Amino acid sequence: MTKTALVTGGTGGLGSAVTTTLLDAGWRVVVPWIAEAELSRLDAHPRLELVQADLFDPDSVAEVARIAGGDPEAPLGGVANLVGGFAMGGKVHETPVDDFDRLMRLNLRPLYLTTQAALPHLVDAGGGSVVAVSAKSAFAPFSGASAYITSKAAVWAFVSALAVEYADAGIRANALLPSVIDTPGNRESQPDSSRKNWVSPADIAQVVAYLFSDASAAVTGAQIPVPGVNRA
Repeated sequence: MTKTALVTGGTGGLGSAVTTTLLDAGWRVVVPWIAEAELSRLDAHPRLELVQADLFDPDSVAEVARIAGGDPEAPLGGVANLVGGFAMGGKVHETPVDDFDRLMRLNLRPLYLTTQAALPHLVDAGGGSVVAVSAKSAFAPFSGASAYITSKAAVWAFVSALAVEYADAGIRANALLPSVIDTPGNRESQPDSSRKNWVSPADIAQVVAYLFSDASAAVTGAQIPVPGVNRA
């Protein structure tokens, strides 16, 4: 049976790779979008459904979840929460609370709203897989990014709670801990980096596909490092 995957951020530098990989694996994929310019990253596909949506608005997210869970021939089986962001700052005493709040909201509100709206559909389908993106730096901090590090640690805290709360419903929840992801945006913001320790979107997409598959049926509540490999 075909299943449906809901992929937030599915038109982004990482998300477009995840969307394409899941389509290739036979999934129906529902992708909410906000930036029309990013749609060019995805080719038309009979199992791809694009939905214009504001993932910070509960009603808009609920409509996306309704569409994702609304095909009885392809029940919702996976939710990939890929929306998020990064920003450097000063040390804590130099960082305005508004900057802190902005990253907490960006990295947590779409994750919470999307997962919350999707859960009833996953329960009705007999279970499924929820994946979110934390970060390597949430557990190996560096100076000048306290807001980002805190928000990504909170992503893991949410995932760990989710894994416990919905285990009896057959829902698994896991967090990816990538290093720097080799996206066009990160290349533009860090033009002088060697990128030796960056991880490719394609590699992360394969991990997401695995976590959505029956092969990972015993994996839940996990922190999954995705550091990539050293490149010359």
